[in-house]
Amino acid sequence: MKNVPYICGMKQKFAHIIICLLAACNLAAQTTKVTGTVSDGKEPLAAANVFISGTIDGCMTDTLGRFCFTTTQKGEVTLKVTYMGYDDYTRTAHVSELKDIDVRLHERATSISEVVVTASTFSFGKSDGFKTMDALDVVMSGNSCGDVVAALQSLPGTQKVGEDGKLYVRGGESEECQTFINGMHVLVPYTTNTENTTVRGRFSPFLFKGINFTLGGYNGEYGQALSAVLPMETTDMATSDKLGVSASLVDWNIGGTKVFNTSALSFNTTYTSMGLYDRLFAQRQDFSRPYRKLSGEAQYKQEFGSNSVLKSYVGYDLTSVGLNEDDRHISLKEHNIYANLTYKTTLGHGYTLFAGMANSSVWNHIDDAVIAGDHYRNYRNEVHLKTQLRKVVNERLKLQVGIEDYIRHSTLDFAPYHYTLDYNILGAHADAQLRLLPKVFLNVSGRAEMLRHSWLLMPRTTLSYIPNKRLQLSLVTGRYSQTPQDDQQAQSGDKLRQSTANHLILSMQYRSASSLLRIEPYLKSYRHLPRIPQGQWLADGYGTSRGVDVYAEDHSITPRLTTTLAYSFCDAERLYQDATELCTPSFASRHNLRLSAKYTIGKCILGMAESYATGRHFVQGTTPHYNSVDVNLTYLLSPKIIIYTSFNNVLGRTNIHRYDAAGRGITSNRDRFFYVTILVSLKNNKAYDVSNF
Repeated sequence: MKNVPYICGMKQKFAHIIICLLAACNLAAQTTKVTGTVSDGKEPLAAANVFISGTIDGCMTDTLGRFCFTTTQKGEVTLKVTYMGYDDYTRTAHVSELKDIDVRLHERATSISEVVVTASTFSFGKSDGFKTMDALDVVMSGNSCGDVVAALQSLPGTQKVGEDGKLYVRGGESEECQTFINGMHVLVPYTTNTENTTVRGRFSPFLFKGINFTLGGYNGEYGQALSAVLPMETTDMATSDKLGVSASLVDWNIGGTKVFNTSALSFNTTYTSMGLYDRLFAQRQDFSRPYRKLSGEAQYKQEFGSNSVLKSYVGYDLTSVGLNEDDRHISLKEHNIYANLTYKTTLGHGYTLFAGMANSSVWNHIDDAVIAGDHYRNYRNEVHLKTQLRKVVNERLKLQVGIEDYIRHSTLDFAPYHYTLDYNILGAHADAQLRLLPKVFLNVSGRAEMLRHSWLLMPRTTLSYIPNKRLQLSLVTGRYSQTPQDDQQAQSGDKLRQSTANHLILSMQYRSASSLLRIEPYLKSYRHLPRIPQGQWLADGYGTSRGVDVYAEDHSITPRLTTTLAYSFCDAERLYQDATELCTPSFASRHNLRLSAKYTIGKCILGMAESYATGRHFVQGTTPHYNSVDVNLTYLLSPKIIIYTSFNNVLGRTNIHRYDAAGRGITSNRDRFFYVTILVSLKNNKAYDVSNF
């Protein structure tokens, strides 16, 4: 009888086991298996998420796109399939019908706000464009020596004009490339220097988060630029205080940022002097006073909530130099000040409002400019007013309209020429960006400008096919205009009409994980160029520029090695200024090639570049080809200190840039140039931290 409880207990446990097994069998009998495959119609999609909506029943597809899971749901259910970059798939049916189904997903159409058309544009800094480069890359790019303009000359489409160093784009003069800061025009973006001496850009790369160099085909927002635009955007709100310094043989720099609760103040100050360098290294020119430049920049940013931001920027340059040449003692001094104020706010319902104003003032004084004893005095001023309204209508359409006014004043006192010139250019534009098909986008814009009560209409169109993130094809066409220079307008009695250029560009680019490739054929047709056939300026000049630009970048051999190739073919002809027949302009070289390589070894970055350009045509003859081999080395001495050095034209070739009226070859002041600088961060753990400068 003692075994009775034990036997009874065993019977109870056995009964429980039987009940559980029966319940499990019953549960298994109530489940349904869901099976099928997921593809895009061409290839299977692995790791797609497949599940019954409202439940946790589901799974991920395997490498062949197959899925299989069980569900206890009965009756009608909703099957959902999601995959990044594709539209969701839903199907409502009886659960018993969800067997061996074929799910085909469709690639999600890109929202119009996400479209980035990069035809003829190279983007630097925080951008989704074709090529990226931050501020330190600009400082340490080849022979740039910290100059934005010199760094941009490593791109295809630019011409090598060594006697002044300005940007010449696709057969266009340097004045045909215009600079904008935060959307506002800069009247004179270069510092000044003596004739046949390279100038520099005025602006420090450390104050800008993005630089978009557009070689042609830009939309209706930008006016007064025949060939190219250089829009630069100052940095956004900083997150911490920053302070950095740098020093070299020719310039000394300090810059930083002070952060407040909802605002930030940034500054950058540079003093440049060639005095020490001139004493250490011989030069061809006889300077009575070395080139000196004192420049300062500051910007203030204020956020109002999360939808509005106010930005102000001011930059000032004082440049002076003295040169002994023949019987003259040239003395040059220039003051250049630029300031702008912009406000941007989101109004809701897809509307964004932008308003800005800018002022440029330049005083240029030269003694012994042409002959001993003369005095050249020139003052130029521009006020730029602009407002824009943007509207994202839906995922297929984005609109933008804007109006602006360029108010200009110029005076010249230089015997026998004296003039005072006042005029304004009123502009208006409208842009519509439309997604025609999931992978086809159209941008249509129109710009109208009024000069002396005469209106000029300029239509512009870009058609782009973007099948994926790697490939982009674009066809760009449009008309662009620019007012002749002040001297030409004044001497014509303020009667010259605006010059125009028609652009036609085919852009083809491919980007993979380890390479970039862009090929762009183009054609530009000029009309109404200023010409002075018999001592009187007329607007009857014309010309063409046709060619192809190729850019390639690769780092597939090893992540440590980056190689680039930039090649331009340019066939340009013009009848303008004092030319008596259609001919190649003296600033245009037919072939331009730049090869570069950058290799990282531990804390060192070694760079080498080869620049080549065919000769340029002058009345006195054609110059020999241009060639320069440049090397540079960057060394991270500590987390807060970077040392950079470059040696330009290491082979010492004497490049002849042009010929003067007597047929003498004009060369650089030096065949070689050595540059070394040290960059130090005083408040951060990274050398010269400029990420939020």
